[in-house]
Amino acid sequence: MKADIRVALVGNPNTGKSTLFNTLTGLNQKIGNFPGVTVDKKTGYSQLPDGRTAEIIDLPGTYSLYPKSKDESIVFSVLADKSNPHRPDLVVVIIDATNLKRNLLLYTQVADLKIPVIVALNMMDMSKKAGITIDIDLFAKKLGVPVVPISARKVEGIDKLKSVISFANKIALQEPSIDVNAIAPQLINQISEELKLDNPYYALQLAHQHETIKFISPAESDRIEELEKEFSFHSQKAQATETIARYNFINDLLYDTVKVPETAKDETLSNKIDKVLTHKVFGFIIFLAVLLFMFQSIFSWSAYPMELIADLFVWVQNSLHHILPAGPLTGLLVDGVIGGLSGVMVFIPQIAILFAFISILEDTGYMSRVTFMMDKLMRKVGLNGKSVVPLIGGFACAVPSIMSTRTIENWKSRMITIMVTPLVTCSARLPIYVLLIGLVVPNRNVWWLFNLQGLALTGMYIFSLISAIIVAFVFKLILKSRERGYFIMELPVYRMPRWNNVAYSMYDRAKTFVFQAGKVIIAVSVILWVLASYGPGDRFAKIEQKYKQPQYSKQLSPDELSKAIGSEKLENSYAGVLGHVIEPVIKPLGFDWKIGIALITSFAAREVFVGTMATIYSVDGNAEKIESVQKKMGSAKNPETGQPVFSLAVAFSLMIFYAFAMQCASTVAVVYRETKNWRWPAVQFAYMTVLAYAASFVAYHLLK
Repeated sequence: MKADIRVALVGNPNTGKSTLFNTLTGLNQKIGNFPGVTVDKKTGYSQLPDGRTAEIIDLPGTYSLYPKSKDESIVFSVLADKSNPHRPDLVVVIIDATNLKRNLLLYTQVADLKIPVIVALNMMDMSKKAGITIDIDLFAKKLGVPVVPISARKVEGIDKLKSVISFANKIALQEPSIDVNAIAPQLINQISEELKLDNPYYALQLAHQHETIKFISPAESDRIEELEKEFSFHSQKAQATETIARYNFINDLLYDTVKVPETAKDETLSNKIDKVLTHKVFGFIIFLAVLLFMFQSIFSWSAYPMELIADLFVWVQNSLHHILPAGPLTGLLVDGVIGGLSGVMVFIPQIAILFAFISILEDTGYMSRVTFMMDKLMRKVGLNGKSVVPLIGGFACAVPSIMSTRTIENWKSRMITIMVTPLVTCSARLPIYVLLIGLVVPNRNVWWLFNLQGLALTGMYIFSLISAIIVAFVFKLILKSRERGYFIMELPVYRMPRWNNVAYSMYDRAKTFVFQAGKVIIAVSVILWVLASYGPGDRFAKIEQKYKQPQYSKQLSPDELSKAIGSEKLENSYAGVLGHVIEPVIKPLGFDWKIGIALITSFAAREVFVGTMATIYSVDGNAEKIESVQKKMGSAKNPETGQPVFSLAVAFSLMIFYAFAMQCASTVAVVYRETKNWRWPAVQFAYMTVLAYAASFVAYHLLK
């Protein structure tokens, strides 16, 4: 889509910037990467009242143009670099109307870069509720820019904001907030003269950031370094001088334009709630209760929709078997592709419920409290409070969680977080746990309230968190660094979740899960069906010949005969041969050759395990719904012992193997992308595989 104007959204974290972005762009958005870096770039399009189309760029949240992380450094490079293809024609600075003093610091810095600016005064509904009165006209006059009061959550003032964007000036008219030249006059003049710059604040920023920014040449960076020494420039002192001057301007501005009632200075409701939810004892109890409720709900609320999806697949498979002629192509489509997909599609309700809970916890502000509570514990194992965000996010998916470690300034804490985040139970493990827990854990309540299966699932999630913390402590002892980590985080006020945002999150994450997993599962299912349906040499012909003998046709019913032939063919297929090759290695874990096939296929992605089992048991008998696959797995017998293959010991051994094993190609790729060194994903893959084997071995022999 071709845009007529490019608009960048800039603001502090927790100002509602992303909410405004979603409101302006709706579903018309996409996520990529900024050129040359791995930082997410969210762009979308919005129709303006004058008929033009605006490209909206959601820049990473930052408190200042002086970056403390990779994400924050993007803001200055996009706004300042005139050759940057994403440089905006207009900047909308989002300011929290209940927290003007802190938010205005970033505004004054952006305004001094002399790009046309609009101020979106967000959360006006909460500001009015708190009794804060803002003279919007005087506020706009003193800044020299349009100021639009909005409430992004309630979609109030959005049309006016679009209208102001339509008629925005192409020339920056904002009033200067401070005398930038007074901070380092000789240095600023010399840099401006030699690099032919017309903006003193841009020159000052180059003095601060020339060593890290990429849009000036090495020769220019070296020359700026020489000038700094010549004029005795001290970066930290200059930043302090600038910040004090800016806050003097902000204090004068707010004194003239904002009236805050005395009652607003009293303790807020959020602080009162925090005394309970972040209590050093009750806070953790409440957090565990929230987790328990989440996983109980995942089991109980999803039962009916899962049954509907499973029945739909049965109907599709039965219909296709009746419509299509019998043969290899029908078998490939029905038993291979659809049989494999059915094993994962049926878990969409549980994936959606999990993401709904995560979205609600983030929207209400509770996730930030969990991060705050865990900081002290995290430090003891070599992490810091910011590490909790990727670890909690790991419940959903390790890939974006590892990408979010960029906000961790300390190298050692960041590397440890990257190395342990895949241990946290992600949504791809959920179908495996549900399938195996359903096989061996009774579906009944204890203490009238808790479902045993829900308790088992909660236990696996808590086990993964504890494992991550223990492994982090080991890495703390191994990795060496002299850097000191620190934790700065703003706790947003408690708010009601935006239900449309929760619904969109459920839809978007479930869709992503289906399409990303679906591609892998279809490819694996097709390959697996071929491997399971054909065998080396004349083995299949000999099996057919064997069962034509009278002793078999007389003793077995047609169904029993068909199942016996199918079972023996599967064992002698290419997949069966492969499974038998690795069986001696996995037998000490309680696994047979069929499970071995699933372990191999799911090294691409964990969720492929369920699809593989569905395909194997469909080939082994009748292609039916997931419940019948589960029943077949439950009734499968070990030919040597006559005992069930999926005993309690085997099921938990398998779950613990999947809890530790690095079976996700996407995670391996993103770890390399974030570390720029194959050594880290190699070490991660190796330690997780060894840990999975050892833990699974111990679990099997203890429970056996």
